[in-house]
Amino acid sequence: MFKGQPKGLFALALANTGERFGYYTMLAIFMLFLQAKFGFEQAAASQIYAIFLAAVYFMPVVGGWLADKIGFGKCVVTGICVMFAGYICLSIPTAANGLGLTLMFGALTLIAIGTGLFKGNLQVLVGNLYDDPKYAAKRDSAFSLFYMAINIGAMFAPSAATAITNRFLGKAGLIYKADIPALAHQFMNSTITPENTEKLQGLMAQMPGEQIASMDLASFCPYYIEHLSSSYNMGFAVAVVSLVVSIAIYLGCRSWFKHADVNAKQAKSAEGAPAAELTPKQTKDRIVALCLVFAVVIFFWMAFHQNGSSLTWFARDYTQSTATGWTRIGFNIWALALIAASIYTLFGIFQSEKSTGKIACGIITAALWAGAYAIFAGLDNPLEIFPQLFQQFNPFFVVALTPVSMAIFSALASKGKEPSAPKKIGLGMFVAAIGYLVMIFASLGQQSPAQLAGTVSPDPVVPTYLMGTYLILTFAELLLSPMGISFVSKVAPPKYKGLMMGLWFAATAVGNYLSSIPGLLWKAVPLWANWAILMALCVIAGAVMFAMLRKLEAATA
Repeated sequence: MFKGQPKGLFALALANTGERFGYYTMLAIFMLFLQAKFGFEQAAASQIYAIFLAAVYFMPVVGGWLADKIGFGKCVVTGICVMFAGYICLSIPTAANGLGLTLMFGALTLIAIGTGLFKGNLQVLVGNLYDDPKYAAKRDSAFSLFYMAINIGAMFAPSAATAITNRFLGKAGLIYKADIPALAHQFMNSTITPENTEKLQGLMAQMPGEQIASMDLASFCPYYIEHLSSSYNMGFAVAVVSLVVSIAIYLGCRSWFKHADVNAKQAKSAEGAPAAELTPKQTKDRIVALCLVFAVVIFFWMAFHQNGSSLTWFARDYTQSTATGWTRIGFNIWALALIAASIYTLFGIFQSEKSTGKIACGIITAALWAGAYAIFAGLDNPLEIFPQLFQQFNPFFVVALTPVSMAIFSALASKGKEPSAPKKIGLGMFVAAIGYLVMIFASLGQQSPAQLAGTVSPDPVVPTYLMGTYLILTFAELLLSPMGISFVSKVAPPKYKGLMMGLWFAATAVGNYLSSIPGLLWKAVPLWANWAILMALCVIAGAVMFAMLRKLEAATA
């Protein structure tokens, strides 16, 4: 799967891996940070979260338009610098007042602008590598590998955020308890019930620090909120370090992909450089086809990006806080990393051309499995887990399943039966609907969020419901996201490449903003109703995509 790829792909993928590690470390705890520090209800917190995600994915439209004029590489480097400033601002601990809110919103603005300059344009550079006829046939597989590299960074992010949070809480004599932030804010706002006051006192008694024993609730609540919030700030600081790694890789390996850093204007002015030309009708048909695809994928991203909001709330409030049996291995990132690596070495056994390569891959695979089992055997049973850790399942599944999906599509392509990109997107929508069907079953019989009133469910479900949902959503993502990016890079008219890639992210932005709808409805409808809405929208969008299939395939042939 790696053989025959230009080395520029690996440099650009690794640069993106570092940036995505920092971004997803921040995102893993951002919703928890909003509610813990400022005491926001789900409706307000989900609006901030959704607007931020929308801005992050809308700004590539501006970044793409600018890159079409001044160049992709310039925008990528500028974007990293702007993001760097944003993450520094976000990692500064402040009071939960107007100044704190202003600094946070300013930081989020800088991160969104920087991402807009960086993300889409980096992916255009990847696509440009495959305009070379020598590599053209490997475009789809290249974007699958690129997408896998992104998710390596995302896979480690929740564990990094958790480790940093626990470290700084521990220094203050505290441990994380999911109930405490909401109950502490209820106490400080004088809205707490006698029953919840008693529960809060019981939770305070579980704190390991000796200094906590002498505190009353009036002292404990602001103390806990302050230290939990500042521990999240330290988690945000991880992104600052990861960006330094990204820019070092990008600049250090620039010679590997410098030839791809050419927009249509620069290609036309270069002596002897051929410029691809389309007729006005071809240009129009391609743009219309892309816009139709963009309209459909809005609903996928609306459903998919519940991982940082409603699915995290479900993990916190409705899922057991401990894992037992085999499920424990899913909450240790090093065990997951060994398992993911073993998938690639296992494929190496079959893909190696020499017997020595097959033997080496077999030995390494066995060693990786042995290491994963040793880690599993040493885990506590039951194992305490944190809500943000569920977010590592999706990137883990992407990394582990990428070679499987590439092998399946490669086999289909060799027989002339590989589905077109629009057909894969339509199938992805139906698969995503199945993921939320699982969540409906998980929610049956549970109290509504309004009935819980800031506490956790007295009868939480086992972690396997969320694990299964993330697995199914990953199948959908692999059908839709890397294939969609590859489709845009292939179909976009040359002079609008940056803008079209930006519009792909703009569709993601609209979906991200609409992802706030379950948050707005969180305390207004039964728990299962949120998942039913998402499931229905995925089914409708998938049906629309299949209804447009012939038109899309004809326009982009």
